[in-house]
Amino acid sequence: MTLQDGRLQALEERVAALEERLTASPPEGNPATDDVFWALNGIRERYPAPGAVLFAGTASTPGGERYEYQYGLETGHLLDADWAPFADSLAALGNPVRLAILRAVLGGTETVAGLAEELGAGTAGQIYHHVNQLSAQGWLAAHARSRYRVPGARVIPLLAILTAAAGGN
Repeated sequence: MTLQDGRLQALEERVAALEERLTASPPEGNPATDDVFWALNGIRERYPAPGAVLFAGTASTPGGERYEYQYGLETGHLLDADWAPFADSLAALGNPVRLAILRAVLGGTETVAGLAEELGAGTAGQIYHHVNQLSAQGWLAAHARSRYRVPGARVIPLLAILTAAAGGN
């Protein structure tokens, strides 16, 4: 058997193993396949009535960053809190250009010039206006001279807000 034949045989064996894994049943004991409400059931057990709201996630962005985050509050605290202070932060997200900026920054575009070019949505001055609005509410932060990023503690919350806005659609 030649070296090339050996490599071909090894490659065929690897492909066969991958195909077998793809067609095999999911492993037993996997909460994601055993119980579709595994996260909800865990919250119910830990926080009896009035309950709690929790969001958590892991994300790898096109820009190559990896994030993991979890946060929650008891329902009673949320319902008793004054919601008015949240308005400015939510309003900063309520603009399609700002959402496009956040998406582009998570994708690796860090400069206003790069954002203006990528988005084709106005002048650098107009982009700065939106960047300033996002920065004022903590959705963007400068990390180097004229370079911006979404702070790590805001990535999963942003994706959770988008998930909630999708409403299961």
